[in-house]
Amino acid sequence: MAGGEGGVREAVRKSARKIVTFILFGALGACSKPAQPTGTETQAAEAQKPTGLQSIPAPDPSKYPPVSNMSTWKNPYLMVREEGIGFLDLSNREVHILTMEEIPAELASLPSSAWPYGRVVMVAQTVPKDPTDQTKAELRKNRALLLGTLKELEVEFREAP
Repeated sequence: MAGGEGGVREAVRKSARKIVTFILFGALGACSKPAQPTGTETQAAEAQKPTGLQSIPAPDPSKYPPVSNMSTWKNPYLMVREEGIGFLDLSNREVHILTMEEIPAELASLPSSAWPYGRVVMVAQTVPKDPTDQTKAELRKNRALLLGTLKELEVEFREAP
């Protein structure tokens, strides 16, 4: 009988070890941090953030003025400049220099009446005052950043003639 009791004790010990091990792993898992989102998950979440521009209808090219008369353009007008992006205020013809970070908020703040052609903007590029390689590079960089921002906002663009 003594041998039988030893076998039962050993079985109880093994079971107890398994239970304790299971409890420790459970406690360890409960104390760990939740998984952090990856860069692509974060970018996808940011891309789905509402910008306020979703209420503006899709562009309607049939409403655009003829290319020969773009001076009558009524939608937002952006100018790529060395020092940033110029936003032309069509009400008073003033140019406001914006950083790339300010563009989404500026476009979203416009009333729906500022978008008669739908969600499309005119993009022009200014001629640099001092056409060095560095200023040309700044213009290319600003243009690429602007077009990338517009794409993220799902805003189409037309090139100024």
